[in-house]
Parts: sequence; C-alpha cells; structure tokens
Amino acid sequence: MLLAQSQLVYIWHQATPEAKVIIICLAVFSIVAWTTMFAKGLQMRKAKKLNLYFDTEFRAQKNVLGIFDRRIQVDGCPLFTIYNEGSIELDTRLKTSEGQPRKQWLSLKSVEHIKRTLEGSVARESLKLESGLILLAIAVSGAPFLGLLGTVWGVMDTFAAIAQSGKADLTTMAPGVSAALVTTVAGLLVAIPSMFAYNWLVHTLRVRTVELDNFAQDLMSKLETEYLKEE
Repeated sequence: MLLAQSQLVYIWHQATPEAKVIIICLAVFSIVAWTTMFAKGLQMRKAKKLNLYFDTEFRAQKNVLGIFDRRIQVDGCPLFTIYNEGSIELDTRLKTSEGQPRKQWLSLKSVEHIKRTLEGSVARESLKLESGLILLAIAVSGAPFLGLLGTVWGVMDTFAAIAQSGKADLTTMAPGVSAALVTTVAGLLVAIPSMFAYNWLVHTLRVRTVELDNFAQDLMSKLETEYLKEE
C-alpha cells in the first residue's frame, strides 16, 4: 500500500501542469458524478416506496376523491402528485357554486380536460425523476476523452523533450509516459462507475415512468366509471 502510494506521488510530481489540471477536472467530475448517483438513487428508492404505499391506499378507496377529501399530503410521491392535480381539476369541474354539493355527472369535455391535466402531470413528474441524469451522461462520455487528451498531450511533451535532448532510453521515457497514462486511468475511473449507475438509473426511470402512465390510466378509468354518464 505504501509502495503504491509513493508511486502515485512520484507520478503526480512527474506529470505536466496540463495533466495536473486535467486530473483535477476529472476529480471534480468524479465528486459530481458520485453525488448525483447517491442523490438519484435515494430519490428513486423513495419514489418506489411511496408509490407502492399510495397505490395500495388508492385502490382501497370506494370513490376517486376519497383521499382528496381527507386532505392527505404525501410529499415526494409522484403518484400522489398526479392524483392530487387530477383531483383538483375534477373537484373544480364538479363544483357548481360555493356551498352547493358536487354535480353527479361530468361532460365529455370536462373528462378530456382532466385527462390532459393528468398527462401534463405525468410528464412533469417524469422530468423531475430524470433531472440530473445528464451529469452522469456527461461523465460517461466526456471523462475518457478528457483523460485521453491528457495522455496524448503528456506523451507528446515526453517525445518532444527526448528529441530536444537527443537521448532516447527507458530512464528518460518512463517517467513522462507513466505520468501521461495516469490521466487515462483517471478518466476511466470516473467513467466506469458513472456508466453502471447511469444504465441502472435509466432502467429504473423507465419503470417509474410506466408506473406513472399506468396509474394515470387507472385513475381516468375509475373517474369515467364513477362520473361519466352512460348514454
């Protein structure tokens, strides 16, 4: 361990100023990527847990506005947000005047308005879950190229120095080449974890988005059954 540490310190001292700047940039990329991984992972886990609880509660209700009338709030639950926005629109369409009971039936036009409200809510919640993934995508695609740039630059400087000195041997070349290669290693160390995390998060996002779409359809079906009068 001590030997590996001393080797890294030696390579760092041998690296050119350009390589050091690139390594520092990659370190910042790594911090941002790992922060995003943990934040999005916790967000997806919380959304899954709350969606499961809310969906179970919703299916246990006898009518669409059962939860809405109890004025329950579930922060951080995408399904609740969709339900709440749809219920607010439904409640507005059912009200005739202040203090009067709700109407028993809805018109087709009102149902279409509620449907569009739910579609917009699903889109907004999907974008919330997707936010931040672009940072991981940038880390996956950009970090290796940034590391490769540092390596090519370092090797170029090493061969230029050899050409100027007129002496080409392993002792002269090894420090510069090893210092140049460390930027590629740094780039891969940023990109590889980001790639696995990004793929997992994209898959999880698709699952959550399908859940949102299915819930919105179920909510509309229940709403139409309860409030749309059959001809």
